[in-house]
Amino acid sequence: MPKRLLHPSRAVALLFLLLIAVGTLLLRLPLSQAEGQAAPWLTALFTAVSAVCVTGLVVVDTGTYWSPFGQAVVMLLFQLGGFGLMTAAALLGLMVNRSLRLRTRLLTQAETHTVGLGDVSSVARVVLVVTLVCEAALALALTLRLHHGHGLPWGEAAWSGLFHAVSAFNNAGFSLHGDSLMRYASDAWVLVPVMLGIFIGGIGFPVLQDLRAKRWDPHHWSLHTKLTLSGSAVLLVGGALALLVFEWGNPRTLGPMSLGDKLLGAAFASVSARTAGFNAVDIGQLTQESWALHYLLMFVGGGSAGTAGGVKVATVFILVLLVVAEVRGRPDSEAFGRRVCPTAQRQAITVLVLGSAMVVLGTLVILRVTDLPTDKVIFEVISAFGTVGLSTGITAELPPTGQLMLVVLMYVGRVGTITLATSLALGERRMPYRYPEEHPVVG
Repeated sequence: MPKRLLHPSRAVALLFLLLIAVGTLLLRLPLSQAEGQAAPWLTALFTAVSAVCVTGLVVVDTGTYWSPFGQAVVMLLFQLGGFGLMTAAALLGLMVNRSLRLRTRLLTQAETHTVGLGDVSSVARVVLVVTLVCEAALALALTLRLHHGHGLPWGEAAWSGLFHAVSAFNNAGFSLHGDSLMRYASDAWVLVPVMLGIFIGGIGFPVLQDLRAKRWDPHHWSLHTKLTLSGSAVLLVGGALALLVFEWGNPRTLGPMSLGDKLLGAAFASVSARTAGFNAVDIGQLTQESWALHYLLMFVGGGSAGTAGGVKVATVFILVLLVVAEVRGRPDSEAFGRRVCPTAQRQAITVLVLGSAMVVLGTLVILRVTDLPTDKVIFEVISAFGTVGLSTGITAELPPTGQLMLVVLMYVGRVGTITLATSLALGERRMPYRYPEEHPVVG
């Protein structure tokens, strides 16, 4: 293999492509389709990409189109896609050799955004423990509720509970129900555990590692942890309050609900909109203001190096700090008694600009090949890039070109920002000279 392809970030991207290819072939098997027929290539590819990239956008109903074997393949794909291919490889290496080779450490570092090579083993173990414990607890809670509260037989309740638990923790958004979780819109015993799974999986494993090591000492949490937690709190609470205002009287969403159900529905929508893709109300019936709010929440996404998508919370809040410092006339961006290094600021700007460019490109391509309303196309494009999976209902209506564009966006959203950030970090070097400085006019 050429040396340039062995760069950790590029290797991780290629491994995700390999998993997508294997998933597509498995979903093409007649055994995977409910009627025993081979699924069309585009259907299998779209579903595999959506699962590996933990997005949740679908062109067919997961619960009826795919057989139990096909559903298991989909679940395995989003488990591996969310858990992380190199994290799994690192854990396997630890179990076999009790140590990791430098190559494996570099690849795992590229995927998990670990600060140093010495952190790789501990982060990999945290990923494993948190994943297994959270998914098991969530599966148990959902199974019990679906059996006792909704009358499902034990077998059906257990499979549905496990599938939705793994989907929630990995922020995949896949559901066995055609209406996602709308049938449970008033059931806090279903929605609250799913919300917790989404939040824990999407907050980012570096944050979980920091909390594990310094849980009783918030003063010594890293700046990344503080930015991610505080930023997530602002987005979750602000998003829920805004949705309450926008949908309070909407007769097709929150309008007919009781006060408690409205609060639950708004909170669930705010959590899910940032990356998970489950919906307890009809997304296609939201107001225009709520769609616009979703644009923001989906684009920002969740925490870095977790199962969430988007440009990430820390990225956006680093830029907010930069703007605040510039407005106040200060030379440094500061928060929680720390300065944000210039390298992180440049990386944040680059990720935001390239992410915005991908959204614009995807929107233009789909508008060119369809006559669909612009607002719905923008919603679908941001949902794909942010690996969210929420839809206004137009995904299945898109022509092949439009669906392939979403495939590209989902892949870039899951792998591209990771590859970009890592390439920037590993590619930083000191130049032996500097050009004369000038100050172009800005604004």
